[in-house]
This record gives sequence, C-alpha cells and structure tokens, in this order.
Amino acid sequence: MKQSFRQRVERWIESSIVQNFIIGVIIFNAITLGLETSASVMRIAGEPLRIIEQLVLAIFVTEIALKLYAYGHRFFRSGWNVFDIVIVGIALLPATGPLAILRALRILRVLRLLTKIDRLRRIIESLLRAIPSIGWILFLLSMVFYIFGVMGTQLFAERFPEDFGTLGRTLYTLFQVMTLESWSEGVSRPVMAIYPYAWMFFISFVLITAFVVLNLFIGIIVSTMQESHYEEENRRRDEKENAAHAEREEMLVLIRELNDKVDRLQASIPQPSRTSSE
Repeated sequence: MKQSFRQRVERWIESSIVQNFIIGVIIFNAITLGLETSASVMRIAGEPLRIIEQLVLAIFVTEIALKLYAYGHRFFRSGWNVFDIVIVGIALLPATGPLAILRALRILRVLRLLTKIDRLRRIIESLLRAIPSIGWILFLLSMVFYIFGVMGTQLFAERFPEDFGTLGRTLYTLFQVMTLESWSEGVSRPVMAIYPYAWMFFISFVLITAFVVLNLFIGIIVSTMQESHYEEENRRRDEKENAAHAEREEMLVLIRELNDKVDRLQASIPQPSRTSSE
C-alpha cells in the first residue's frame, strides 16, 4: 500500500537518524548556553554563539512544524509533544523589557532530552504514576511534622525562641533536622545542654522521618519503576507473540492458496483414457 506524503514525513521525522540528530543538537545547545554565561567567552565568540542560537532555534521550530503537519490533531494527544511545543514556544517569545527573564528559561530546552530518550521518559512516567502513593506519604510526613512541631514549640520555645519560638520556626528547624544538616551540633546538643532528655525527641524524629518515611518514598518509586519495566517487557512480549501469530496466519493462508492451486492444476490435467482389452 502506497504511503501518503504525511505518512512519509512522519516516518522520516521519527526515524532514529533524525531523532539522534535532534538529541545531538539539544546537547550542543546546552553547551553553548553554558558558554554564554562566561563574559570572556562572549567577548571572543559572542556573535558566533548568537548565530548558533538562532540556527538551533530554527531546527527546533522546523521539527515541531513537521510533526504538526505529520500528526495533525494527533500531535496534541501526547503530553510529551505538548511539553516540546511549550519549551520551544518559550524561546520564541521576545526576551526584551519585562520578558528579559525568559532568556534564562532557554536552558529548559535541555529538558527535551526527556522526550527523546526512552529510558528517561519511562523514569518520568514512573514518577508520575507514583504521585498518588507519594501524596499519602506526604500526608503522613505532614502529620509527623505537625505533631513534633507542636511538641517542640511547647517544650523548647522558652529557652530557644529563635529555633522553637513559634510553630513555623519549629517546623523549619525540624526540616533542618530531617535533612541531617548540622542537626547535632547546631540544634540538638544546645537543647540537650538545657534539657538532658531532649535526645529522645530528636532521635525519635530523625528515625521516623529520615530513616522511615523518606525510605518509603524510595520504595514506592522503585516499586513503580519495576512495575513499569514489567509492563514494558510484557508489552514487547505480546507484540512479538502477535507478530509471530500473524506470520503463522500468513503462512497458513499461503499454504491454503498453494493447495487450492495444486487442486486446480490436478483437476485441469486430462486423465488418460482406459482401453478395455478383449
């Protein structure tokens, strides 16, 4: 069956050669954007870098335009395509006056690698699928923070108003403790010098948050990624089985056609006449 021009454009734009070229352009553009942050480099090669910037943008716009032509309304059914067109669209906005801050957003083009590399895309999809479970973990973590925040404010606010004077300050201090950033020397030991049994408060909080709740995040994400991997493997196996089944069906059809042709040939061959002997 002859392919239409749109189908040929779609096949070409999704070919590995074109996609690898776009990946190379994205990486090259990330390097040039990094070079633009150097004043000495801009003095030496500022104009060539600006020309490269325009060429890269033209390549991205051409790619999006070809995809829009090839896919039509189907283009917007994929969230990754919408992500691409938003990233490229930001670069087309005038980066002057109040919109000058948009120049800093050009580096977001590097995120297009997420849409071009299958493994990265599967990781992001796994993270998105884990959001409902992560939401419940966040709710649990919020409960733990609130309980310890109220307790810490009531226990230590009088002697340590800077860290535990209000509920908000206590929650921020507990966040520092959870990250294990200077929590011993900077927070717990000064408090323990006045309140000797404060170690029970801090150790229990660290065990619950840093070693239990946060590990639940990791466990959920890993589990979701494994499920996505198994689903991908099952999908590929099903595709192979369907392809093999289709090949078998084609072979059976060919065999039936050959048998029919053989039967017709045999029927068309005249049978030798029998002579009776006297």
